[in-house]
Order: sequence, then structure tokens, then C-alpha cells
Amino acid sequence: MAKKNHFDYDLIVIGSGAGGSAAATIAARANKRVAIIEEDTFGGDSPNWSDIPTKALLHAAHLYDEARHGTKFGLRSGTLSYNYPSLRAWKDLAVKRTGAAGNRKFYESHNIDTYAGHAQFLSPNEISVNRKHISAGHFLIATGSRWIAPDIPGLTDISYLTPRTMLESIRPPKSLYVIGADSIGVEIAQLMAIFGTKVYLAEIAARILPKEEEEVGRLLEHYLKDHKGVTALTQTRTVAIVKDGLGYRVSFLRGGVEKTIRVEEILVAAGRVPNVDLGLENAHVEYDPTGIKTNEYLQTSARHIYAAGDVVGHAEHTHTALLESQIAAHNMFSKSQLAPDYTATPRVTFTMPSVASVGLTEDDCIKRDLKVNKALAPLTIVARANTSDFRDGFAKIITDKKGAILGATVVAPDAGEIIHELALAVRLGLSARDIADTQHAFLSWSEVVRVAASKLAR
Repeated sequence: MAKKNHFDYDLIVIGSGAGGSAAATIAARANKRVAIIEEDTFGGDSPNWSDIPTKALLHAAHLYDEARHGTKFGLRSGTLSYNYPSLRAWKDLAVKRTGAAGNRKFYESHNIDTYAGHAQFLSPNEISVNRKHISAGHFLIATGSRWIAPDIPGLTDISYLTPRTMLESIRPPKSLYVIGADSIGVEIAQLMAIFGTKVYLAEIAARILPKEEEEVGRLLEHYLKDHKGVTALTQTRTVAIVKDGLGYRVSFLRGGVEKTIRVEEILVAAGRVPNVDLGLENAHVEYDPTGIKTNEYLQTSARHIYAAGDVVGHAEHTHTALLESQIAAHNMFSKSQLAPDYTATPRVTFTMPSVASVGLTEDDCIKRDLKVNKALAPLTIVARANTSDFRDGFAKIITDKKGAILGATVVAPDAGEIIHELALAVRLGLSARDIADTQHAFLSWSEVVRVAASKLAR
């Protein structure tokens, strides 16, 4: 057992993903003795199996899809094809280029000791990893979350895919049943559909992308059906999955009627649980099925132990986990305490058209009994829709009765690049008039934001 106040490290970070990497680096630069522990691949989920590889494949898919439809612009694309092993090679190159994947040497170059293995608390200040006992004055738990199988009869008896394993497939399946139509489920549905897969997108809620505005789900559902042949099965409960030769028979209940389809693969993209199997009881850290409990400063019930990222239960985005990691590092070693501000956290789904939002949705406002104004401008109202021949999308802005912007949604090509002026507006309490009076470049997609704001500034 380590002696009191004499520890091996000032800080031990458990988890090398977005929630842990920033804190480890910040503390090391402040001349703290730091160690970082990773059970899986250094760099964590985002650069290795999630954000980076998925978006690299989506970028290639959107290029391929746009080129295929280039005849309307006078382009000859009849012989265009793709090579899936080459697409996977591009994905791997994109992962390598970020430098964050498998980045154990990066930490070591910053004088951060690295340990590969599973961490378990032995006491509030001591853990074991690979049978080695190490201690620290502070800990940051950033172990993230993992996909779990929903309670569907037969699912655990088959080799179903997750968003992680889907990316390692040697070819697109001929048919795919996706369970869950949140952001990652919809992204992969479109990705596979572009490469010829017949996709069924099952969601228990009334619309796909149920956390977004109602208009988003309606538009994307129609777009995916009309342009990519995706069958969206909303208000659908999957009741059974059975192995059937080289594929699977899926039974689902929709509108009180049970139906069965046959597909080659099953993708589970619904349900994540925090990774809390760390012996937290030995450290007196409180947690529940949703994650580790923290105060507003990311401090757990053990005052010297902090938590950040998905393991806390509310950080669904890499940029949020990074913010929490930075704030946790500050709070551990500073007398002043900071609290993360989530009010202007942007959310992006990298489909085509992409979906970006920030702040409150209309449903959020109704639940809070807020009196608001709202305006929606269709993409067809801006000239860029004609020069690009793309018209599926809109900008929606919600303000309070004084005109301050509470939330916004953009559906358009590159919506993720457009949303940040609205994120700044939400964060600083800017009004629709402030946006409407700001010049927006002619022939940019951002003009649709100005038009929506102008409707509220009258």
C-alpha cells in the first residue's frame, strides 16, 4: 500500500480517448507526474473506430454518389465504379494521418507514462493494472462507453455487427437491418446504401433522428427513401432474429402487425452503457447505470477523482469530452473551479444533406413551457440551391420572446460548417436581428440562416 501523501503520480488518467487525452497532456505540460492507462487501443474510440474512419468513408461515399449523378451537369459517369478494399485503405490512411489513433508514443514523448491493460481501484488512491500497483494524488476516469445488445430474442445468438465492426467488413452486405436510427445509425445506413446495400432502418421512436427537430426526421426519411432506397421502419419494435442460412430472418412489430424480412447482416446502433467496471466501490466513487455521478465541476463523490466523457453519461460528442477533459485538468490543480457550459454544444450528423443543430429544439421548449418564436427557411430560397441543383434542406431558428436565439437547426450540404455562427449566437445570447443584420456571402449555403433570422427580426 502506498504511503500517505507519497504517490507514484500526481495524476493517473484511465482512458486515452477524448475524455482523457487533453487532461493528461495539460497536466504533463504543467510538470505534473502523469500516467495514462488504456485497456483497448490508445487514442480511444473516436480516431480508431468511430468519428474518423466513419467520416472518411462517408466522404468517399458522397464523392462517389455525387459523381454518379453528374450527368445532369454534362459529366459522363457511366463507367464509374468503386473498389471497396481501396476504400478501406483510404479509411485506414485517414485514421493514420490524424495521429491520434494508436498514439502511445505521443504520450511517452510528453513524459507521460503509459500502461496497457484494465485498471481496477484497490483503494481511493491506488489501482492495479496488469498486476502492477500504482498510486496517484488525483485520478481522471475517462473510460467512455460501449455498445450493448438490446433485449431482442435471438440477437445474442448471432454474430451481429456494431458500428465498430461494420467498418472492418470486407465488402458492403447485400442487405442490412439497422437497429437504431440516431446519428450513427443513419450515417451508416446512407453509407451502405450508396454502395448498393438494401437497408432497413428500424427505430422505436416516431421518426428517425428522434433527438432532432421533427422536420429533420421527416426530411431525411423521405430523402433516404427517394434517393437511396432506404426503408425507414419508425415506431418499430424488433421482436426476434433467427439465423437463416447465410443470413438472418428478422421479425418486427409495426402498427400492431408483425412482419418478417430476410437480410444478410444485422447492425446494432442503439444503446450504449458507460464503462464503469473499475472497482469504483473501493474508491468510494458513486455511479449508477447511466454513468459516474459528478458535481458541476466534474468531481466525483471522491474529491480527488474526476470523470469526463461518455462515462459521465451526458457527453455524446467528442468535442464535449475534450472540453470536459480540459476543465477537469484545470479543476484538479487550481483553486478556481470551472464548470463546463453545454448550452451551445453543436450536434452534427454527417449524412447528405448533413444535419447540424445547437441549443434547444422545439420539443425542448415545450417540455420547459417556454414561450418562443420560430422561423423556418427552406433551402430552395437561396441561389446556391440552383447553382448546386440541391434543394433538400432548411434552416430553423428558435428565439425567446425578446428575440434571443435559444436553438437552431440546419439541414444542408456542409451543415456542420454552417452551424457555428448559430452556436456562437446561443452562447452569447445574440438575437435573430444580430444574425439578420450580418452580411452573408452571396451563393453560400449560409444565406439560408440569414433568411430564417430575418423572418424573426421583422
